[in-house]
Amino acid sequence: MGDELQKKPLVLDVDGTFLRTDILFECFWSALGKDPIRAIKASFLNLKKPARLKAELAQIATLRTDLLPVEPEVSELVAQAKADGREVILASASHQPLVEQLARDHDLSPRVFASDGQTNLKGERKASALVAAFGEQGFDYAGNAPVDRAIWSMADHAIVVGDDASARQIEGRGQVITRVEGGWQMADVMRSFRPHQWVKNVLLLLPMIAAHAFDVPTVLAAFLGIVAFSAAASSIYLVNDLLDLEADRLHATKKNRPFASGAVPIQIGMLCFVLLSIIALGVAAVLSWAFLGVVAFYMALSLAYSLKLKRMRWIDIAVLASLYTLRVVAGAAATGIYVSGYLLVFIFPVFLALGCVKRLTELTLATSDERLPGRGYGRPDRPDLLNVAALGVVAALVAFFLYSFTEQAIGLYKTRWLIWVAEIPLAWWLIRMVSLGWHGKQDYDPIVFAMKDKRGIGLILMTLSIMFYAAGLWQQWFGAIG
Repeated sequence: MGDELQKKPLVLDVDGTFLRTDILFECFWSALGKDPIRAIKASFLNLKKPARLKAELAQIATLRTDLLPVEPEVSELVAQAKADGREVILASASHQPLVEQLARDHDLSPRVFASDGQTNLKGERKASALVAAFGEQGFDYAGNAPVDRAIWSMADHAIVVGDDASARQIEGRGQVITRVEGGWQMADVMRSFRPHQWVKNVLLLLPMIAAHAFDVPTVLAAFLGIVAFSAAASSIYLVNDLLDLEADRLHATKKNRPFASGAVPIQIGMLCFVLLSIIALGVAAVLSWAFLGVVAFYMALSLAYSLKLKRMRWIDIAVLASLYTLRVVAGAAATGIYVSGYLLVFIFPVFLALGCVKRLTELTLATSDERLPGRGYGRPDRPDLLNVAALGVVAALVAFFLYSFTEQAIGLYKTRWLIWVAEIPLAWWLIRMVSLGWHGKQDYDPIVFAMKDKRGIGLILMTLSIMFYAAGLWQQWFGAIG
């Protein structure tokens, strides 16, 4: 009799139980990346028809079920059950063809229970289907949500993933139970915001620095602008990561990102996107309508980049440079400081060059000659990327030189020839960044790398120090003799 009980099938829910993700939301973001209009239309038309929604999104999406992250502890239970000769069956509310493919990917039973486009196999419906197939207490069941309580009550052994309230209820009625921790951590949610990227928003300080406006109201406005832009940027990073799930899972290091690895549920990412967007636009509206317009445009352009433009060769680099340049415009709008056209003409080619450096680094560190997933660049593009980066460096230095002849520069800098001297460490920094990217000796993000590169920081500080001296600021601040 005991041996017979051992042969009872192990039935697994899929979303949040066997997998550390949800197939419906995986399909939605895959479909959104492939055909945004069709995906959004299918979602709105079938909001109250979950089975139909899952079927339509599955038709649009190109989902690699073999890449979906598996819950490690549940995977161990599966391995043990298979070693004991037990049948391991997937029972899910997800679309049946995808569940069948997932079962094949992991060498599980070809017999699955799933939604078919008409019936959403969840809760009571799933419980009835399993009882009809195996009888009451004729199977063990692993699930992760209160909706699974109807199924656990019919199972012999309950395996509960992350749902403490349900686990306590099951234990209260004396049923055999196995707990699996599951769940997610706030630290991983914060990691998905990419707070290390917020350092890029110091570019909002550039108009203030260029104008030598260091009064308290200006500094405070610039600080609030950085807060708004950081929230806006993080909201877009969330969208970008959700659209890049497959590409990230194929990447050597990006596969460890919170959503790609399943450490944070996709639903949490979507909620955080909404909250961060509200914070960004709310703070921006407090500062000024002009700044609100810049933030809204930045978010719209970033979304377009995530959905489509980042997959278009060369256009993606131009858009990246534009997004960085918008930070300077945003700093001006937040503080009300006039920005010289020469400053923007200088900033754009700098970030055009750094955009090329980003792709050069990725290609140099790539493990094969195949095109980068979701990007369209391959190793043969390295010389062209180097040439465009070099053009960006030259254009930036020329714009910097021409700025020294403008009325604004003449008014701000007492010793104007020192501006030309400041070009030397600036040129050194730019050329060094391109060289490091070409040789694969920096991080995948050149801006983040630049903020940690001690030698590079030294060159930037040298440039600023020379310019501050040329403007007489050191003498003003510290009483030095000019």
